[in-house]
Amino acid sequence: MYKYNEDKALEWFKEYLDSTYKAHYSQGNIQPTELIFSANHGEGFCVGNMIKYAARWGKKKGKNLDDLFKVIHYAVILIGITEAEREKAIGQKNQSWKDRKLDGGEYSEGNQSTAPEFFGN
Repeated sequence: MYKYNEDKALEWFKEYLDSTYKAHYSQGNIQPTELIFSANHGEGFCVGNMIKYAARWGKKKGKNLDDLFKVIHYAVILIGITEAEREKAIGQKNQSWKDRKLDGGEYSEGNQSTAPEFFGN
């Protein structure tokens, strides 16, 4: 169905993502990313890491898929946090990307972070 193996890439990304929750960063009660978001530096942290890993791809260990998975992972974290902040601001949850698109899907009420709520704290 997919011309560029997107389904396989998403499957591999999910395996990568699951493996990160078994890694040393997630062994404590709170992950470093949570602390960074709670200090209101999360957006820059995610964007900076997306740039870093995208720029590094093909240079460190060749065309290492882990670098691309990290780009996607930081983008997914940013999507999740942005959506949680938007939902909190407007008081509703969307069930799908299509719902998000239909309601305008924007949130720009400053730099408040809902990281503790988003991460289950």
